Amino acid sequence: MPSTGDASVLFSTTLTESYRQFGLVGGSVLLAVSGGADSTALLVGTAQVCESLALRVEVATLDHGLRPEAREEVEAVARLAAHWELPCHVLALHLSPGSGLEARAREARYSALESLRRERGLQTVATAHTASDQAETLLMRLVRGTALRGAAGIHRTRPFLVRPLIERTREEVEAFLAEEGLSFVQDPMNRDPAFLRTRIRHEVLPVLARAAGFPVVPRLAAFARLAAEDEALLSGLADGAWNRLVLPDGSLDAVGVRALEPPLRRRVLARLLAESGAEVDEASLARALKSVETGRAVTLRGGQVRGGLQLRTTGGRVRCVRSESSKEPPPEARPALVLAGEGASGVQSGTGWTFIVAPEPPPPGTLGLSLSEATQWPLTVRTRRPGDRVRGPAGSRKLQDVLVDRRVPAERRDLLPVVTDAERTVLWVPGVWNSTSEAAVRLFLWASPPGASTPGASPL
Repeated sequence: MPSTGDASVLFSTTLTESYRQFGLVGGSVLLAVSGGADSTALLVGTAQVCESLALRVEVATLDHGLRPEAREEVEAVARLAAHWELPCHVLALHLSPGSGLEARAREARYSALESLRRERGLQTVATAHTASDQAETLLMRLVRGTALRGAAGIHRTRPFLVRPLIERTREEVEAFLAEEGLSFVQDPMNRDPAFLRTRIRHEVLPVLARAAGFPVVPRLAAFARLAAEDEALLSGLADGAWNRLVLPDGSLDAVGVRALEPPLRRRVLARLLAESGAEVDEASLARALKSVETGRAVTLRGGQVRGGLQLRTTGGRVRCVRSESSKEPPPEARPALVLAGEGASGVQSGTGWTFIVAPEPPPPGTLGLSLSEATQWPLTVRTRRPGDRVRGPAGSRKLQDVLVDRRVPAERRDLLPVVTDAERTVLWVPGVWNSTSEAAVRLFLWASPPGASTPGASPL
């Protein structure tokens, strides 16, 4: 029977309300229990209220394989679960000591718990994180450098994961255990000063409390909770801004990005960097914001892209492209597509554009060039070359200048098809520039970009 002391009543009320808010009345939950104070309290407190909630409860305890006494600890959890008639599953992780141990252990834990949850057909996993854990996490992220997203700390809920004790402090947990006469495991890693969390727990938080003259953990945890609410709102607004501003090629409308309020602009640019494979950190975001402001290209560290990336803000678009130093050297001469006359067709190697010479105008959605009796055959489809010029009513111009005027991004210019006649005169750059002729039209050249469906594109 549960104690009727103040701490026990507070605990029962907290867990009952939490499980109700999580929608778990009549549901099921897998408790992650290490045998420490927090998780022992979670196990016993949940066992005391589960009948009134019609809540199916199972327990999982994990042996990380790092300490010889861990086996005794998981056996103690199994005995406690059996005392409350709860099924208990002991999982061995077999981790090895070394760098990044905390992160590796956390990833292995959650992976094992999620696998067991699915196997047992349970709705969610519950962990015993408390307001004290929340305060420690907040301070760790602040001293390392974080924005609002990091300040949100430990989330109360995640998909298939809940934290029923996130509003209770470690002192309240231990008061509950004392009233219930329950012992718990003292993990020596929780006192190891090699870990930043341990130093914050035993050195920083007590000093803050003494300086403030009152307990600071509840206030820090409350700040993290409010930060999570604000971050959820801003993230939703940023998603809406992204959907409005993203262009078909994955770039962003530059004018729209500049018009965003700074908190949304940062989030939208962070998403662009992340989706392009660039590292997203404070320095990278600062460079990206500067690029949008000035229009100058900046170099980014490409976490997933060998050689790095550049963020460019030209032609009315913001996009990430591979930096010049990371590009593969282009072939000395890409194969050209030669079209000898009516009925000729093919796909230009290197650009993926499809071309057909036909007697009728192109169908809707397909680009076309009118060809007169004076056309000098064969036509050649290639990529641009140094010195290419186009001729129009105002005279001859460099093709490079035309591409700049039409705001064609620099990284796309070498992927555009250029159509020339037998005299090497540039006739057409599909979608960018075409020559005009007053002579009678005899044939048409159809052009479709990669991925488009061109009627009659099969060889004729």
